[in-house]
Amino acid sequence: MTEDAKFEDGRETPLNLGAFDVDDLQVISSLAQDAVFPITEMTWRPGARRFGLLLNRFRWEDQGRERHAPERVQSVLVVENVLRVASQGIDRGDPDTILSLMSVSFEPTGDGTGHLLLTLAGDGAIRLEIEALEVTLKDVTRPYRAPSGKVPRHDA
Repeated sequence: MTEDAKFEDGRETPLNLGAFDVDDLQVISSLAQDAVFPITEMTWRPGARRFGLLLNRFRWEDQGRERHAPERVQSVLVVENVLRVASQGIDRGDPDTILSLMSVSFEPTGDGTGHLLLTLAGDGAIRLEIEALEVTLKDVTRPYRAPSGKVPRHDA
């Protein structure tokens, strides 16, 4: 008999998640919320139809924050089957720009195709036209103390 993994199961291990439907994508979106990344760590490879980000992800799944300082970890967010990439509200000419990811969502256009929307803080967005939903989020370093020492907050 198999049993679904629980959110708590991954709290002390590196994440390696895949999303092939909207429900899976919501999990990745919640775990990637408040990730920050330099604009230089965003890559699109048209020939491979792959878009990737190297994120400094806040470890929302970490249940030990009461024992130690809040942590971040470097993670790779990869989107497959990408046909086109467009952005709005991003100064791609400034290599020192740091972006903050707020959410990842999917807008279907029909028959599995659609737009993957990466919503950024400050009214920025990246829209990926995709042929099929296939997203992975994988931690690639050990966790490290969040430089701010704080948990991200969103005032209503």
